[in-house]
Amino acid sequence: MMEHVHLAAEEEDDLYSGYNDYNPAFDSEELENDPGFQQAVRTSHGRRPPMTAKFPGTAIGGRALGTAFGSRIPIASSMGRPMTGAVQDGAARPMTAVRAAGYSSAMAKGSTFDPLGQSKGPAPPLETKNEDTPEEKLKILERKVNDLIQESCMAHGRGDLQLSLEKAKEAGRKERALVRQREHTTTADTINLDLTYSVLFNLANQYANNDMYPEALNTYQVIVKNKMFSNAGLLKVNMANIYFKQKNYPKAIKFYRMALDQILNVHKELRIKIMQNVGVVFIRIGKYSDAITSLEHIMSESPNIKTGYNLILCYYASGDRERMKKAFQKLISVPLGIDEEDKYTSPNDDPHTNLVIEAIKNDQLHQMEREKKTLAEKFIMTAAKLIAPIIETSFAAGFDWCVEMVKTSQYVELANDLEINKAITYLRQRDFNQAVETLKMFEKKDSRVKSAAATNLSFLYFLEKDLDQADRYADLAMAADRYNPAALTNKGNTVFVRHDYEKAAEFYKEALRNDSSCTEALYNLGLTYKRLGRLEESLDCFIKLHAILRNSAQVMYQLASLYETLEDSNQAIEWLMQLISVTPTDPQVLAKLGDLYDREGDKSQAFQYYYESFRYFPSNMDVIEWLGAYYIDTQFCEKAIHYFERAALIQPTLVKWQLMVASCYRRSGNYQKALETYKSIHQKFPESVECLRFLVRLCSDMGLKEVQDYATKLKKVEKMKEKREQRVKSGRESSARGRREGSGSSDSGHSSHGNSAKGERLSAKLRALPGSNEPYETSSQRDIDASYVDPLGPQLERPKTAAKKRTEEDDFADEELGDDLLPE
Repeated sequence: MMEHVHLAAEEEDDLYSGYNDYNPAFDSEELENDPGFQQAVRTSHGRRPPMTAKFPGTAIGGRALGTAFGSRIPIASSMGRPMTGAVQDGAARPMTAVRAAGYSSAMAKGSTFDPLGQSKGPAPPLETKNEDTPEEKLKILERKVNDLIQESCMAHGRGDLQLSLEKAKEAGRKERALVRQREHTTTADTINLDLTYSVLFNLANQYANNDMYPEALNTYQVIVKNKMFSNAGLLKVNMANIYFKQKNYPKAIKFYRMALDQILNVHKELRIKIMQNVGVVFIRIGKYSDAITSLEHIMSESPNIKTGYNLILCYYASGDRERMKKAFQKLISVPLGIDEEDKYTSPNDDPHTNLVIEAIKNDQLHQMEREKKTLAEKFIMTAAKLIAPIIETSFAAGFDWCVEMVKTSQYVELANDLEINKAITYLRQRDFNQAVETLKMFEKKDSRVKSAAATNLSFLYFLEKDLDQADRYADLAMAADRYNPAALTNKGNTVFVRHDYEKAAEFYKEALRNDSSCTEALYNLGLTYKRLGRLEESLDCFIKLHAILRNSAQVMYQLASLYETLEDSNQAIEWLMQLISVTPTDPQVLAKLGDLYDREGDKSQAFQYYYESFRYFPSNMDVIEWLGAYYIDTQFCEKAIHYFERAALIQPTLVKWQLMVASCYRRSGNYQKALETYKSIHQKFPESVECLRFLVRLCSDMGLKEVQDYATKLKKVEKMKEKREQRVKSGRESSARGRREGSGSSDSGHSSHGNSAKGERLSAKLRALPGSNEPYETSSQRDIDASYVDPLGPQLERPKTAAKKRTEEDDFADEELGDDLLPE
């Protein structure tokens, strides 16, 4: 075996020596000088005797056949073919029957060896097509039509409906031009029906997408009526869909049934979908019995979640309890065709397997499965909440039946959610005790359900102002699920109410870290920063919340309030203007706008918003007082009377408003009406010093005899008032002296002094408040005297702020915390 192996020499000058060596017998160039070869040619060919023709007259050209080799005259064979070695077309035929490639006797005349024919030069260029021919023009036009259809579909995919319609129309115009050109040529019988169908179908679709329903129906009619289009009857489904959108339900049913008649039974899925549409149309027009017939057939042939839910709705509308139960059992037994979640968990530590699982965990197929399952759970929950109050004697028994059915199905995890919905139904019925009892049943359940139930219990106790229980269940919910943002929000609420704002802010921020979309936590965090005086941070929170809840009136009000606190009136007004665009009939917002414009000095705008506020809520005393003062300022005292009379109706025990009515009569020059009003006030409030003073003044000015009687009464009332003030003053002094005598040390002395000062302030407040027998003591005598020095004296001072100053309690009452109740 090794004899065929040749080892290279160790010392060899040329590795390629002998590469061009070959057998000299194959050297064709030296054949002319080879005497042996030439001798062989002369003896074997040149002297061969000629063959006799088999048939007469076979000699070529009528010439005598020579035998000499040099003559090179071809001799025909007996069958008429040339002899071996005969010359044809200038090339000698080889001696053998099969000529070798590239070898001929012509080479001897100086030709080169060219077996591939490369010496002939490059191949000629391909012949270009002539585009001027009618056939080529038609093909180019067809391509343009197809391109336009494709562009129309692509534009629709991008959402540009107008462009897709324009492209579809242009494709239709070019297709008609193409048909006309074919008719002018001899190829009229080769019209492309598929192209015509595609153009019309796309145009009808784009009309429908642009809500141009009459044009879409006309285009579909052109396709359906053309008998040359096969299966055009299926488009009646599209026409029925358009009639459904137009709410022309009888025609929709007609076309759905016409489409069913043209669809073979082998197309089962398509027939099921059309029948489902028929059932939905029957539901819309209230023919529940016909809808039940269609939906029951579908549930028997190919059950699905939507059909089962619609069937329950029909039974609910017809009031059939037993069928509702059966339909619910069918609904929860519908197979979803979704694989188990176990395939997304790695069985081992194989890196390749883990990579594959990570890749498919959130792919489009898994997302579709999750959406399908979520939709099925939504339908089942809604159906259970719908039929539970009806299928049994009480809604609790109905919920229990639904829970038992769900526990035996593939939706076991929905049973707990149904129990929580049962508790929420108790809440809607104002049965808080039953709701609490139902939720307490989940304390020993798994962590997810336990956390949800404890969150709702914390919310309930917070509403009942039982902060201890609310705090307890908030802690329980957090222990079951530390990442539950609702539980953290409720915990923050309980801390907020106890005025521990720093700690509340921490809980709200933790809730936001767990769920950045928790709007309740973000709103409450903004309130917390506002209480802490960190207005800029509070402003940031509410601006972020406004980006999420664009039409939230509460958020807009908080932004306006913050800008008002920051003394940026323009921004506050802008946010309040946005707020009234959402709630245009809110009287408090309109009054606040009037107040801000009043501060800015724009009286006309302030009057407009105050008047609108009064129109929607005519019992706001601040608004009434501002409007009355505005009319007095503008010398329209007659119009101010209307507002002060309304104030007197709202607060009949306050003499101030009735005195203002009389003052308006006096300022307008109607002294007789003013006198009658003052007399009426004196009858209701006989100890009113101001009323008696004005009566004395008016009677003296008018020269009436009653002036002496009123003057006598005035003196008596003033003396009684002086004695009352002396008794109050002496009692205060004696009480202060007793406290000083009872003090035993410097510390106690300081305390007594503080209590005395506090007592004096309290007494001053009490004196300012109206007593049961002194309704007029609320008005300062000095203010009234200053207002009525003479008939044309100074005007009544308008309040600086129309809306009353909000206290901490008012702020907390309006800034309701965003409590979290789990969604149904």
